[in-house]
Amino acid sequence: MSQCILVADDDREIVKAIAILLEKEGYRVLKAYDGLQALELLASQPVHLIIIDVMMPKMDGLSAIMHIRRQKNLPIIVLSAKSEETDKVLGLSIGADDYVTKPYNSQELAARVRSHLRRYTSLGDIHTVAAQEIRNGRLCWHSDERTLYADGEPVRLTATETKIIDLLMRNPGRIFPAEEIYRRVWGEEPYAPENTVMVHIRRIREKIELNPKEPEYLKVVWGIGYKMEKM
Repeated sequence: MSQCILVADDDREIVKAIAILLEKEGYRVLKAYDGLQALELLASQPVHLIIIDVMMPKMDGLSAIMHIRRQKNLPIIVLSAKSEETDKVLGLSIGADDYVTKPYNSQELAARVRSHLRRYTSLGDIHTVAAQEIRNGRLCWHSDERTLYADGEPVRLTATETKIIDLLMRNPGRIFPAEEIYRRVWGEEPYAPENTVMVHIRRIREKIELNPKEPEYLKVVWGIGYKMEKM
């Protein structure tokens, strides 16, 4: 069965153009024209990835993403005319995996879709360590089920956060520059990746640290990168 992508934008011509692009790539496409319709389709259909606009009637894209993230960890790409860095950081902060500005390059958008779906559906490791269970203090990473546990409770992670945790839990104590994290997790050459990686690291901290402002596990090494502290 072909993978299904939900495209949500109040501009019907944009939805139509993206649908044509993705259908040529072999994907099945669901179309929504506001945030509420997107949530309704997501609840009734199997969806593997979402492309969503920010400014939409009835429910805006950011509100829709927050609703989606309470239940699902599938990849979300924001497609927006708002191109300021603060807009991108906000979109990533609330749970988007990627942010593409309009006007978009169709081939780049298709490539990003392929990349996110490949990361989301692949259970293959990007490292040589084959352990199925990795323990580090309060944290336990089950690589076979792609689930992180903190104090015995499962942590709800997005697809991108899961890849970052997989990388860091398999390599405790090793410092990874933002560029390397981006290259390994996003599967493409980095371009100014610092803010993107920083936002995802901050979101993970909020989910696993007892005090995110004074993290025990996910630490920054100033001027170098990030690491998972050995406990």
